[in-house]
Parts: sequence; C-alpha cells; structure tokens
Amino acid sequence: MSTNPDRIVNLISTWLAGRITDEDLEREIDRIGADGLAPDQAEAVVELREELDRGGPAKRADLERVARETLEAVALG
Repeated sequence: MSTNPDRIVNLISTWLAGRITDEDLEREIDRIGADGLAPDQAEAVVELREELDRGGPAKRADLERVARETLEAVALG
C-alpha cells in the first residue's frame, strides 16, 4: 500500500496548528508510514520521526523546523 502525500501534509499541518499532540503525530506517522513516497519525501518523514524520538521541550523549535521541512518536501514532491 502506498502512502498518500496529502495524508502526511494534513497530519503535519494539523500538528503545527496545535490541534494534535506530539504523541498523536508520532503514532499517526508510524501508522501511515512512508512506503510509496519518493525517496526525498520518505527521507524527510523518517527524519521527522527521528526528531520526535528526541523529544523534550528544549527541542521544540528543532521539531517544528523539521516538521515544516517535511511538510514542504512531501507537499512539493
């Protein structure tokens, strides 16, 4: 099953808007996965997932930066 980039874009956008938690974002990324995405898109999703693992309030700015970069990579293909 291939991943629909729109699902990931919607998910990250929802998180950036503060409507879901970090844990929700992490769980949904794991559920959706990156299969079927272009290599650069998949790499960005994996990087976001790794940044989520680092966590912590001091890392919030880094997490938001990676989320925005992932959003751009997935949306623009």
